[in-house]
Amino acid sequence: MEKGIKSWSKEDRPREKMMEKGAWALSNAELIAILLSSGNKKESAVDLARRLLKDNDQKLKKLSTLSVHALLQYEGIGEAKAVTLLAAMELGSRRISETKERSTIGCAAEVFELMYRYVANRPYEEFWVLFLDAKNHVISTKKINEGNITMVNVDCRKIIKMALEEMATSIILCHNHPSGDVTPGQEDIALTKKIQEICQLMTIRLFDHLIIGDANYYSFCDHNLI
Repeated sequence: MEKGIKSWSKEDRPREKMMEKGAWALSNAELIAILLSSGNKKESAVDLARRLLKDNDQKLKKLSTLSVHALLQYEGIGEAKAVTLLAAMELGSRRISETKERSTIGCAAEVFELMYRYVANRPYEEFWVLFLDAKNHVISTKKINEGNITMVNVDCRKIIKMALEEMATSIILCHNHPSGDVTPGQEDIALTKKIQEICQLMTIRLFDHLIIGDANYYSFCDHNLI
């Protein structure tokens, strides 16, 4: 029989703790336990949550990159719990992005700080674009496409169309290298030049193109390739 939260002593119940003291008083494991609601025959929801965190280096960011299939490998986690957990992680990520999307971008490091959570630790390449206004405020951040471990196809026309729809005056390209090596390949360089040429025709500035690895990045602007 699963060890549900209702069967615990009152002082060990994270829901009651949250009601009495607020969400800030709960540990990450306790918050995750509320989402899980119950554990398994050997573990309470909190114990299961602690094991989830331990298996992912105590990092919520790493936990958020798990697939539903990966979560289903844990006894006590079914599809409903897995989806609930990942949905909560996504909401947290979107909340953060809402507070940062209107920030002013002034350098590659700020782009890296904003985009790292989107593309780091992904098993495949993803291509994103930041759309900026005349004051370099980020209007929106959108994923253009995702590919495989070594490449991602990008439709330049789609990027320009979205830039015009957003009324952006400049854009920043961003994609990841799952290998961790942020050195641009010839395809990366050629694509950047192609997009830059199209942007110039449409009086849209290509601000930069970042390649993000494990914990580092490569800026085309910083290396005078834009």
